[in-house]
Amino acid sequence: MESEHWNYGALSEEIEAMCISKAEEFRLLGYEYVSGKDIWDCVSRNYDKEGVPPLHKLVNDIYSLKSSSYMNYLTIAAYRGYT
Repeated sequence: MESEHWNYGALSEEIEAMCISKAEEFRLLGYEYVSGKDIWDCVSRNYDKEGVPPLHKLVNDIYSLKSSSYMNYLTIAAYRGYT
């Protein structure tokens, strides 16, 4: 089976659009100050350890992000002083 090779630079616009879409979804739920960059920072925090995932996992990670997971990420980041 051939492994997936993706040019993530070429896909950056699409990935950014997915993150913006997810941020808009969170805004509809009442989280007013969420941006696409915030979503990407939350989702990509695990990629430092694991490396860049296959495209299908990346898309799934963005679209399946729950608001409670995002709030946990923000809380931990605040305790560590990342925000």
